[in-house]
Parts: sequence; C-alpha cells; structure tokens
Amino acid sequence: MSRGSKQREAILRVVSNSTDHPRADWVYDQVRREIPYISMGTVYRNLRHLAKSGDIRQLELADGTSRFDGNTESHYHFRCEKCGQIFDLDVPVDRSIGERVAKNTGFKIFRQRMELIGLCNACQAKA
Repeated sequence: MSRGSKQREAILRVVSNSTDHPRADWVYDQVRREIPYISMGTVYRNLRHLAKSGDIRQLELADGTSRFDGNTESHYHFRCEKCGQIFDLDVPVDRSIGERVAKNTGFKIFRQRMELIGLCNACQAKA
C-alpha cells in the first residue's frame, strides 16, 4: 500500500465511522492519532478525492461551511442553528421535487439534497 493510500484509507475510516458530519480539521486531529506526520493539506486533498470518487459526501452547507458524511445514500440533513450539530434525517427522499423542477424548467436533475435548519431537541430543552 502506498503512502497516499494508507493516508486515504485512514481518512476514509475516520469519516465513515463518524455520524457527526465532521469538518476537515476534526478529521485531521483524528487521523493524526494514527499517522502523526500527516499534514492538513494531505487531509484536504484526500477528502476532496474521496468525495469526488463517491466514497464519502462533501456537504457544502447553507452557512458556508463544509462537512463530510460517510453515508453516501440519498438522505436529508437537519442543522441546529444554535449548536451547529448536523443530523441525518430518516425520512424518504421526495424525488418528485426534482421531477417537478425538471418538468417546469427543462433542467436535467442529477441529484438533490436538502438541509433543514432549526433547533435540535437539546437546544430546545435549554431554552
């Protein structure tokens, strides 16, 4: 296994084992426990590569941040506006939205994603 592939595998493992939709800096901190000499640039390059290859998903959120998701199945996300935590939503993806947009506009829809924003249960309880 080449040096790059060892690093890529470690990054993939960290993202795939996380349900928190981590930022690149968190992935970097976790991978450094296994590979202390890894650079932040290497983590960024490999995250982009893994997202491009479809092994992970890069979430470009409405607030301008990027997070990474090991769950590559189509699903929606909820982002808590107060604590910033992101949750996978276990509701069916409504493909009819894309179909209606395509029919009304002529656009060719490849995929869709939705980010719902509000307050999570924990933040509601604190309020």
